[in-house]
Amino acid sequence: MKKMNDYSEGIPTELPPPIPLDNTVPHAPNRPQVLNDAEKRLAIMNSLRYFPPKWHKELASEFLNELEEFGHIYMHRFRPKYDMFARPISEYRANSNSAAAIMLMIQNNLDPQIAQYPHELVTYGTNGSVFQNWAQYLLTMRYLSIMRDDQTLVMYSGHPLGLFPSSVDAPMAIVTNGMVIPNYSSQANYERMNALGVSQYGQMTAGSYMYIGPQGIVHGTTITILNAARKFLDLQDDSNLGGVMYVTSGLGGMSGAQAKAAVIAGAVCVIAEIDPVAANKRYSQGWLTELYDNLDELSVRAREAVENNEAVSLGYLGNIVDLLEYLVNSDITPDLVSDQTSLHNPWLGGYMPAGMGFEEGRKLLKDNPSAFKNQVQNSLRRHVDSINELCDRGALFWDYGNAFLLESSRAGADVLTEDGSFRYPSYVENIMGPMCFDYGFGPFRWVCTSGDLEDLRVTDQIAIEVLRQLTDNCAEEIKTQYEDNIRWIVEADKHELVVGSKARILYADEIGRTLIAQEFNRAISEGRISAPIVLGRDHHDVGGTDSPYRETANIRDGSMFTADMAVHNFVGDSVRGATWTSLHNGGGVGWGEVINGGFGLLIDGSDDSDNRIKSMISWDVINGLTRRSWARNDAAMRTVRNASESNENLNVTMPNIVDNNILDTVFKSLDDSI
Repeated sequence: MKKMNDYSEGIPTELPPPIPLDNTVPHAPNRPQVLNDAEKRLAIMNSLRYFPPKWHKELASEFLNELEEFGHIYMHRFRPKYDMFARPISEYRANSNSAAAIMLMIQNNLDPQIAQYPHELVTYGTNGSVFQNWAQYLLTMRYLSIMRDDQTLVMYSGHPLGLFPSSVDAPMAIVTNGMVIPNYSSQANYERMNALGVSQYGQMTAGSYMYIGPQGIVHGTTITILNAARKFLDLQDDSNLGGVMYVTSGLGGMSGAQAKAAVIAGAVCVIAEIDPVAANKRYSQGWLTELYDNLDELSVRAREAVENNEAVSLGYLGNIVDLLEYLVNSDITPDLVSDQTSLHNPWLGGYMPAGMGFEEGRKLLKDNPSAFKNQVQNSLRRHVDSINELCDRGALFWDYGNAFLLESSRAGADVLTEDGSFRYPSYVENIMGPMCFDYGFGPFRWVCTSGDLEDLRVTDQIAIEVLRQLTDNCAEEIKTQYEDNIRWIVEADKHELVVGSKARILYADEIGRTLIAQEFNRAISEGRISAPIVLGRDHHDVGGTDSPYRETANIRDGSMFTADMAVHNFVGDSVRGATWTSLHNGGGVGWGEVINGGFGLLIDGSDDSDNRIKSMISWDVINGLTRRSWARNDAAMRTVRNASESNENLNVTMPNIVDNNILDTVFKSLDDSI
C-alpha cells in the first residue's frame, strides 16, 4: 500500500510561499490584543525559534501582522497542503504502531469535517486547541514518524519538547495543556501566555488527541436527556420521549449534539443558533431536521410536532434569548430546557449577545471587547429571567456544565439562592452524577484504526453482546444504564453518527469497559478485526476530572475544588500501561475552572494488550469511584464495596457515616452555651 509521507517532513527545508486565508472554512474569532510592545517582541522571538535564521526577517513581519490581526500567531504559511483526515493506520510511515495511532488521532482532530476552526487548529468549543501553531503540528508529526517504542514524546501545551529515552512500558506521549502556576492562574494571565505562544487550552479531548467528532457529545446528551426525563417527568415509557419538548441552544462549538440526541431519544428539540454557518452546516449534515428564521412559523411547527409525538429537531436561526422570551410571551412552556453554548469562553465569541446579528456581534467583539462583554452579561440576565419564568410555569432546567450558571451568576443574573448556591443544579449534580458516575458509568470510546466500517460493525456487535450478558446478571439500579447503551449502539448506526475516524462511544462501568476491551483484543488476535484499536474516553467521566461545577458537582464533602483525583488518574494511567496520557488545566467549564486527566490505549490483540487493559482501565474507573465513595456518595460506596469483594488486591478506605442526631445535639449544646 502506498505510504503518505508529507507529514514526516517536519519544518520544511525551503520556505513555503504565504497562504491567503481560506474562506471556504470557518475561522476562529480574533483573540483580544493583550500584549504591550515588549511582549509582542517576545511573542515574535518565541515563534521564530522554530525556524532557521535566514527566514527570520520575512517571517518576523508576517508573524507580527498575524498577531495584530488575529491576536495570535498561527503560522498559516506552514499549514500542510495535503488533506487533513484520519488515514488507515497502515498508511502512516512510522517505526511504531502506537506512534502511528497518535498521528491518526491528531489528524482526525483537525479534519475540517470535525474541527470547528481547522486552520486555527481549534477542534471544538471555540478555543479547544490541538496545537498553538502549525510549526508545532509539523514537528510533532515528524517526531511521531521516527520515534521508537522505547522513547516518549513530551508535549508542553502543543509544543513538542522532544523525544526522550524511556521504556517499552512507558507512555509513548505525555501531554500537558495550560498548566499555569496557581498564583498566576487568571484569565488575563492566560490570554497573555496564549498570545506569547507558551500555553494553550486543550479543552477536554482536543489537546489530548481523543476527539471522535460530534458522536461523543451526542451520546452523552442522549443519556442525559433520557435520565432527566426518567427522574423529573412522569412518563409511562421512559425509553421514548414522544410529546416532550426540549428547548436549548448551540449548534456550533459543541457540534449540534443536542438536536441529534433529542431525536434519538424521541423528543421534539427546539434549538437556537445565531451563527448561520453553524446552523446551515448542521442542517446540511442532517443533524438538524428543519431550520427556521421566523419564530411564529417555528412555534406552529413545534406545537404540531409535540401533538404528533414526532422525533424531530427544529432549529431557530437567531439568539436563544429571543426564542425564550417569545416562548414566555406566547405562553408556551417546554418540558425540558438547557443550554450548550460555549460559555466557558464568553468573551471571545462563545456566546453572542441578544439584539444583534452574528457578524455584528463579532465586529463588536473585535472593535470594543469591553462593550461586547457588557452586552453578553446583559443577555445572560435576560436569558436567566426567561428560564426562571418558564420554570415557574413547570419547565425543568439544568446547566449543561458549559459554565452557564457560573457566568450568569458573575453577570448578576437572578440565579442564586439565599445561601449563595445555584438556583438550578447542574446536570452532573442532579442527573448524571448520582445516576451514572457514582456507579462507575461513563464515556468509553474506541477507534478502529483500519478505517474500515466493517471493523466498526464487528466492535458494535461485540459491545452489544457483552452489555446484554451484563444486563442479565446485574442489579436493578444499573440495568437501565446497560439497556440505554445497547439501544444507543443500534440507534447510532441507524443515524450514521460516524464522522471522521471509525469510532464509537458508549457509557459503561468498570466491568463493562474491561470486558468489551478484552473481547476487542481477542477479536483482533483472531483476525475478526483487521487492525489495532485505540481505546479512550471523554474526560467527562467518573474519575478523570476535578470540576466543581460539572464532573464533581455531586461531591459535597468540600473537596470539589481540589484536583488530587485528576492528577492521580493521569499518573496512575501512565504507570499502568496507557499509550499516551494527558493532563489539562481546563475543560468543558473553561480554562482555570477544571483539571482534566485523560488517556489513549492502543490494543493489538497481544497478551501485553490484555494485561494493560486489566490493569489500566480498572484503575481509570475505580480511582474516581473511590473518591466519590470517600465523599459519602451512597451508590459509590456500594459500588466500591462490590469491586473490593471481587478483587482481593483492592483494599480501599471507606468512610464512617456520622449520625446527624449526634451533630444536632452537639451544635445545640454549643448554641445553648453561648
